Amino acid sequence: MVTTTTQAIAPAHVLRGDVFWPEAIAAIAQLGRRPLLVGRSASTATVRQGLEECFGHHGLNPMPAALAHDCCEEDLARITGLTDTSTRDLVIAIGGGKVLDAGKLLADRLELPCVTVPTSAATCAGWTALANIYTPGGAFAHDLALRRCPDLLIFDHALVSQAPVRTLASGIADAMAKWYESSVSSVGSEDGFVQQAVQMARILRDQLLLEGQEAMAHPGSAAWRRVAEASALTAGLIGGLGGARCRTVAAHAVHNGLTQLEATHGSLHGEKVGFGVLVQLRLEELVGGNRLAAQARRQLLPFFRALALPLSLADLGLGTASLSDLGSVCAFACREDSDLHHLPFRVTPDDLLAALVSTTAERQPA
Repeated sequence: MVTTTTQAIAPAHVLRGDVFWPEAIAAIAQLGRRPLLVGRSASTATVRQGLEECFGHHGLNPMPAALAHDCCEEDLARITGLTDTSTRDLVIAIGGGKVLDAGKLLADRLELPCVTVPTSAATCAGWTALANIYTPGGAFAHDLALRRCPDLLIFDHALVSQAPVRTLASGIADAMAKWYESSVSSVGSEDGFVQQAVQMARILRDQLLLEGQEAMAHPGSAAWRRVAEASALTAGLIGGLGGARCRTVAAHAVHNGLTQLEATHGSLHGEKVGFGVLVQLRLEELVGGNRLAAQARRQLLPFFRALALPLSLADLGLGTASLSDLGSVCAFACREDSDLHHLPFRVTPDDLLAALVSTTAERQPA
């Protein structure tokens, strides 16, 4: 018997390339004319102000809403309280992954259309029907599934290429995790979408391995465009098509645990996820008995090093962390509802601590 499923796979409309903004604003105006304009960081303030003025010139009436923290309930409640839903008819989120998550979640709760405008290729948050919730202090709390993907995603190459190159490295690591996580969690699945998504994840990984360094070295090049879109768009499509079985496993669970320590807050989402991939492969070797995992880890190390991604706890600001602190990371990552348990073998906090420490110990010298 085939069970009926409902999936939010992709945005209703995607504009990508060197975006002609009058055209983009025309597409936005079809969704609403009084947008709530969500943003946060000082680095994107000029962009938001420029778009706000541009919107005004084209007959839109935006209301700016600045986040004070990462995507957290306190911030969302504050902005919701300040928003007159009788006069706002659209949410536009401009920024990095946490800003985009906040915008999607606000739109979902206010029952308004949503437009996402990523300012980097650091995550696929502009694509997905998911939002990660953090505490005001920046620790991961939980994630939420939304009713649908954004109504419009605007991926402007000219805008994204201005982001620090480090953000692209982070996006590459986050996107590559799709293969290492989905190929493990989907074992035995008879779902065609899942099987197809896993193969897409493999192709995505191969493309990033082949072109990642060239893209990093030449922002705006053809290789950069392919890699940036792979990281910010295709990775989201894979998660949408494959669902939870192709989304997050141990690598993201490690990220979630690491965020519980303030010392890691200077590291980007994908940087922590990339280290989590190395830890997951170590778990597969130590606990799952998968010898090929050790080979995969050794193949990844030089690539991650070339992209200046973290390879050790010290690289994440945890060089002097106590075993007690690392134990708290592992306890959080192994919570009962953690995605880590999508692994096909049981993992305890002690198992994860051993993998965490030994991954660092095996770091190859530069």
